Amino acid sequence: MYDQHRGRVTKDGIRIHEDADFAGMRKAGALAARILDEIAPHVAPGQTTGALDALIEGMIDEAGAKSATIGYKGYQHASCISVNHVVCHGIPSDKVLKDGDILNIDVTVIVDGWYGDTSRMYVAGKLSRKAERLLQVTHDALMKGIEAVRPGATFGDIGHAIQAFVEAHRMSVVRDFCGHGLGRVFHAPPNVLHYGRSGAGAVLEEGMFFTIEPMVNLGRPDTKVLADDWTAVTRDKSLSAQFEHSIGVTATGAEIFTPSPKGLFHPTWG
Repeated sequence: MYDQHRGRVTKDGIRIHEDADFAGMRKAGALAARILDEIAPHVAPGQTTGALDALIEGMIDEAGAKSATIGYKGYQHASCISVNHVVCHGIPSDKVLKDGDILNIDVTVIVDGWYGDTSRMYVAGKLSRKAERLLQVTHDALMKGIEAVRPGATFGDIGHAIQAFVEAHRMSVVRDFCGHGLGRVFHAPPNVLHYGRSGAGAVLEEGMFFTIEPMVNLGRPDTKVLADDWTAVTRDKSLSAQFEHSIGVTATGAEIFTPSPKGLFHPTWG
């Protein structure tokens, strides 16, 4: 199938991008990753998640870019900030960070029409042993998923690689949220599940753009969404973590569009 405005689209509705499109995604991804680098020194006990969001909004404005989340389905913030047992879509507020809190900060920017989407974990103060283990397993699960990306593989291969790794460490993969296609749109096919069977699902092709963003819980995988219709939390109040990259499928594997410029993608690095 061919869409004259978007190029080729697979039978599963997945856009196949041209070589030139990779440059646009690199630029958008680089800004999103740089913002997450620059917010790192501000994550500390006593800081509020609302203040962190205000800083992020200022960084996006200063770069001459746009936030993809402000105004998206009524959302009014430049980031999602998810603390401790919040799985995703945490709303920035006057919540004060405490020593030992872990948090995911998720930022999506629009640069020249291209969407750069990434998230990573941070710690306010001292990282506990169990939280450190959760963060490491979640980070490594993301990289296992990325390693499974290559033309001819399937989306089930990605999910299986993540699920098998996480469950081998006696943690659980959240099933209620997934990665997604992106490019000149925020969300598009495919849904990228972080669990599944090898060989299942659509076949990967060079030129596909999507996020991989596993959410991993120390306890059970079950979640619930709070009354604000955004904030998702673990039902058993166990800690949750998430890391996210935007990637493009290349002839030999995957290109990560959102690497940390300063090597700070993991909070214990640098």
